[in-house]
Parts: sequence; C-alpha cells; structure tokens
Amino acid sequence: MASGKNVFIIGPGFIGWCVLDLLIAEGYRVSGLVRRQEHAKGIEQSGATAVLGSLDDSQLITEHTARNDITIHTATADHLPSVEAVIAGIKQRTQNGQSATFIHTSGTSVLSDGAGGEFKGDKIYYDDKPEEIDALDDNAPHRPIDLAIVRARKELGNAAKMVIMTREYAHHQLQSVNVEQSQAPEIYGWNPKHERLTIQFPTLARFALKHGFSGHVGKGLSVESQIHVLDLARAYMVLLHWLEKTSPEEVLKNPYFFCENGKEFSWREVAEEIGKALFEAGKIKSPEPRTIPEDLYKDLFGEFTVAVIGLNSRSRAVRLRELGWQPTEKGIWESLRQDEIPAILAEDNSNFSGYSVVFKV
Repeated sequence: MASGKNVFIIGPGFIGWCVLDLLIAEGYRVSGLVRRQEHAKGIEQSGATAVLGSLDDSQLITEHTARNDITIHTATADHLPSVEAVIAGIKQRTQNGQSATFIHTSGTSVLSDGAGGEFKGDKIYYDDKPEEIDALDDNAPHRPIDLAIVRARKELGNAAKMVIMTREYAHHQLQSVNVEQSQAPEIYGWNPKHERLTIQFPTLARFALKHGFSGHVGKGLSVESQIHVLDLARAYMVLLHWLEKTSPEEVLKNPYFFCENGKEFSWREVAEEIGKALFEAGKIKSPEPRTIPEDLYKDLFGEFTVAVIGLNSRSRAVRLRELGWQPTEKGIWESLRQDEIPAILAEDNSNFSGYSVVFKV
C-alpha cells in the first residue's frame, strides 16, 4: 500500500529500525531521531532522513511531531519529557485542523507482580479487557508515561485518535490523532541487516561468559510472554493501517494492544538454554544453571535486576489477531542458538560489566 504520508520515528533502534524498513517499503516518507552520526548514516542508507538529537530535545521532538502525519516512539517506555513533547506536537496539529497518529511503545513489565523468580504467576492480561489494565497501580513500571497519554486522550477527546501496545489513542472532532502505545513482552531475534540484539538474553549470556555459569534470579520460576522483533515490526504496520481506516469513536473504545506469539518461557529455562549453548561451544564448564548471587547483580541490571529478569509478565494479544496479524518468525530457542549466541560469541566481551549504571525498566 503506497502511502505518501510522513512518519517521524523516535529512536529507530532494535525495534524502530525494523519498523522503519517496512514503512519505507510501503511508500511512507520517514525521518528518525538518532543520537549518533554513525546511526544517522545507517537509517539514511535504509531510505530515511536522519534527525540528530536526543530524547531531551523537547522542542526538536515537538517540531517534528507537528510536521509529520504519524509519530512512532520506540526509544524507551520511560522517558516522560519526550512523550510530553510528542503530545505538544499533536496538539499543534489538531489546532491547525491536521490529522495525527502517535504509536508509543510501552513494556509489559507494567504487568509484573514482583515475583523475583520465586513462583509462576497465575494472572494473564488480555488486551480486550481494558478495565484490568486500567486497574494497574499508577506507579507500576512504565505506567506514569502511559497515564500521561491517557490524560492527553481525555483532553483531546474526539479531536485525536490516541492508543497504548498496550496502546492508547484519543481523537478530536475534525482531526484524527491516533496515539497508540505498544507494550511488548520479551523481544528476541536478530535482523542481519542491522546486526542489533535485544538486551535481556544477551546480557545473561555475556554474564555467563564472564562468570563461568548461566544463572537466573531466585528460583527462576517466573514466566513471561515473548515476541520476535520482526513479528513485532509487522504488528506495528497492522496496527497503523487499522488506525488509518478506523473512526476516532471506535479507537476510543480501548486504548491497549499487546503483542506476543502465544508462547511463554520461565527464566530458569532461559538459563538452561544459554548454559547448554555456551557449554557446547566450550565457553563454560557446566551447562547447569545456578541462582545468581545478589552481589553479582552489578554485572546485570544493578538494582533493577529482579524487575528485569525475575518478573511474571503474561499477556495475550487478542486484538492484533482479530485484525489478521499472526506471528511467523522462528521460535525463541531456535533464534537464541542460531542467531543471538553466535553474534555474542563474535563480540569482544572482555570489558563487559552489565547495565547497572544506565538501565531503567
């Protein structure tokens, strides 16, 4: 479907660059906010226009949101000023009688129950039951940013389409502002065009290479939903096309979309699979997983380690499947062995020390 519409992607990295490729292939004109010149060259080679800046450049983000029909935020689920800057740009468009679409990427750690690896949670969240998502604690991970979008949706009313994957949107009378927030579960996979990895599984593998064992938090019993990054990118396109053809009134009924492939894993299973792969590669002495001592969390995600790799986060993407989306990429363990582990073993991990300084859930 040739579009001709203008799209602004904030943070076209592991997820967003895959979405960018699909947008370019369908005829959208795409610009992307990137921090580094090297990354700028990469997305320009993909056919996009680079905008150099950071998430803290609020005026820049507002200006580009106001110039574009569609804004997609894939940089982080936890940077409130950048989301507020997008909302400001959306308001400018509605005031000028222009349509706008905003897809914001959130994360399903908002569903976490604080298990710390000690048990498998029973609660499963379905995106066709918005009342259960609305009932989440206002201070849950990502939730303050989600709520900023919810408030903007209420303020704009029928003048804007806005949603949260979990997604949310609002609408105005004459204009169409779609704000969708995407909450994806554990995202895995490898795109050979970009040579980028996700964070959790590779960090656990690098930890195992450094310390000589594959580990998990607590008993490793907590479970999480999953999705391949390329399946997720296609989900963004399905959602975008639905937004483009759906009335604001219909969009307002439910702001949330999940994205998962119908399978789950426990964090102990992750440690087992990483352990077997690294043992077979001759990199560790035993494939047996172990509980990670708390004093080593500094080589993982620091104070956020339990929240990142010890959570129960179970979701079901009912709404995307109703729109015709289906996952088609390889499974999580196949991807780990065939793609992620070889890429990690090819790295220089001699200075690896985790993400305790920079990481936030």
